[in-house]
Amino acid sequence: MKKNEILIIHGTDYKDMAKQILERAQVASEIGGTDKKVALKPNLVVAKSPSGGATTHAELLAGTIEYLREHGFTQISIMEGSWVGDDTQSAFTAAGYRDVSRRYGVPLMDLQRDSSTEYDAAGMKLRMCDQAASVDYLINMPVLKGHCQTTVTCALKNYKGIIPNSEKRRYHTMGLHKPIAHLSTIVPRGFVLVDNICGDLDFEEGGNPVVMNRVLGFLDPVLCDSYVCASMGYSIDQVPYISLAERLGSGSSDLSAAEIVMLNDDTAPNRKFPMTRRVQSLAGYTDAQDACSACYGSLIYALDRLNDSGQLRGKKTPISIGQGFKGRTGKIGVGQCTSCFQKMLKGCPPKAVDIVEFLQREWDTSN
Repeated sequence: MKKNEILIIHGTDYKDMAKQILERAQVASEIGGTDKKVALKPNLVVAKSPSGGATTHAELLAGTIEYLREHGFTQISIMEGSWVGDDTQSAFTAAGYRDVSRRYGVPLMDLQRDSSTEYDAAGMKLRMCDQAASVDYLINMPVLKGHCQTTVTCALKNYKGIIPNSEKRRYHTMGLHKPIAHLSTIVPRGFVLVDNICGDLDFEEGGNPVVMNRVLGFLDPVLCDSYVCASMGYSIDQVPYISLAERLGSGSSDLSAAEIVMLNDDTAPNRKFPMTRRVQSLAGYTDAQDACSACYGSLIYALDRLNDSGQLRGKKTPISIGQGFKGRTGKIGVGQCTSCFQKMLKGCPPKAVDIVEFLQREWDTSN
């Protein structure tokens, strides 16, 4: 896999999707010999079910373990340290990881109980848990979601789980962005397998999940987080640690040079799921007919950005989206399926940041 590639797969068989991403990325070859120690680092910030949009789905861990075992790797572990104030052991249970651990005989490592060592992280003294530092390869498995302090959280911020609680507290006194960027310079080499199944709109603890039914793969964590910003309707300038990490040599934020590799087509209609009141309110601005999960989710993220800035007030014409509009005409649509509309945005699916710009432009023109 090339470092500028972005692997994307859609569907609902999450275990198989993880295996397909890892196979296409040739992660086994990236790791090297089968004697290497490989750790899976999910996002277990709180003790909650992944369905709430905060934590990594257990099926992704199961698929990753099966992939590694099929390629001869035996030294595999699952490691995480929940945020200060929550208990990693409880999080292991709530997310279904204990079942995965028992089924595959893979140990769970609670990094809240681990020792740590200080390192020089590109000129900043930072501590990292010793068990994390000892692995040869780290498969970072963040949830693509919003965050109340850093706007978004994905690959780079998920590394915070491999530092001790005392360091997590210190990061907040330093403003989060700078230490997060510097931490990226000392983490073990690895791969980023992103849970983009139902991440929360803007809160790391979940509560307002948006179903996307996607899994993403990256070698470059900076490119990953840049893509996340676009997917959620933000610019990277709104997330300072991304550019800081790039300047420190941890990767590239240049999406224009990225190669998107679609492993399949997003043709399955969006599954019906219980929407929170907030998501239901945003959905009220849409007319969705057989919309694919990723396309519809992108529109919801975009509408949330527009709602934050007060631009949804008074908007009465619903935004059409979905396969049900193929060959039909209408006023305003999002996605390739609305190509016959008076005003439409191409993309399959379009990114939320492009939807925001499109709707702002069209609304300004019509006023």
